[in-house]
Amino acid sequence: MSIRNRRCTRSVLRLAAACAAVAALQGSAMAQAAGQLPVLPQWRATAQHVAQAGIPLSELAANAPDSHVVQRGDTLWGISGLFLKSPWRWPELWGMNLDQIRNPHLIYPGQILVLEKKDGRASLRVAKGLGQEPTNTVRLSPRVRGEVLDNGAIASIPLNSIGPFLNEAVVFDANTLASAPRIVATQEGRVLVSRGETAYVRGDLHGATDFRLFRELKPLVDPETRQVLGFEGRYVGTAVFVRSGGIEDAGNGKGVVVPDTFRITSTTLEAGVGDRLSPVPQQELVAYVPHAPAGKVECRIVSVYGDGLNAGQNQVVSINRGKQDGLERGNVLALWRAGAQAVDTTDGQKTKMHLPDERHGLLFVFRVFDRVSYALILNVQEPVSAGDRCTSP
Repeated sequence: MSIRNRRCTRSVLRLAAACAAVAALQGSAMAQAAGQLPVLPQWRATAQHVAQAGIPLSELAANAPDSHVVQRGDTLWGISGLFLKSPWRWPELWGMNLDQIRNPHLIYPGQILVLEKKDGRASLRVAKGLGQEPTNTVRLSPRVRGEVLDNGAIASIPLNSIGPFLNEAVVFDANTLASAPRIVATQEGRVLVSRGETAYVRGDLHGATDFRLFRELKPLVDPETRQVLGFEGRYVGTAVFVRSGGIEDAGNGKGVVVPDTFRITSTTLEAGVGDRLSPVPQQELVAYVPHAPAGKVECRIVSVYGDGLNAGQNQVVSINRGKQDGLERGNVLALWRAGAQAVDTTDGQKTKMHLPDERHGLLFVFRVFDRVSYALILNVQEPVSAGDRCTSP
């Protein structure tokens, strides 16, 4: 194997390990504190309304099962998609079983959800006792199996899809990184350094010890107004402070600068001279629960995260709306495919037409800045690219 291929393989393995670690930590934190996550009044109000009357059969998914056993790896989004036409309408699923599921963040593996239909309405309940064999299982011969189960509830969405981006996807103001601490030299004069190796840093650390590393900033330009909404930093990895530098007496009455010493703790790209440091923010415990925006939203895709021109399911995009526009974490948005130009060949005049836009996917907003947000593509029929339209679902 060539040196170049070996380096590429090591980089891929480091990236996979880093992503898995972040996702695991996020999932663990969510599970351990699920009981403390908020249940907003509007969610409960919707659930209570549904609990009283159920939902019309017309709102059920075409192939809604009669029952479903909750399994590890399930998500509230996925289960909602099994029973309802619109997975983001999860409060209605919760309301179908409000008496037994007091908190939607606390649905556990092993529970059997049974769909009941009566008088043109549907409701959901948890099966009790034997004789309620779920329709999504296959009968097997009897056996005994011991297994240690997770002690946490299922997540609302696939946390492993957004876990790696919680620290990586960051939007900066233009001058934020210009004055940030920077790598000025590397261990033994190497061009690039990776995990476990040493880098030397100059700049004001402001007392912080754990940092993220970023490379060049990419401007995020609004497809509509052409204004710069912020600057996306290319994530390199993380580094931890080892010891302070200072000014060393050179013996000739002049001082010599001694940089601070850092150890590289993880990388997705090998770090090098010029990379900038930004403190690792305190991790927030967030209820990543899908719900519609409070008001009407019209937005555009700014860019695909990373180096790609197009994006598909489970990839991340930035959009040109943020806190200033009323967006919040957990908002679900519809993706639209632009209508094509066409010609009417039936009227004898070959009239030019513009076909209407067609809805073809859903976005889930998981990071929100002032003027821009990051969203995960939950499902999509065709590739997504900069300039595509998104709206309230």
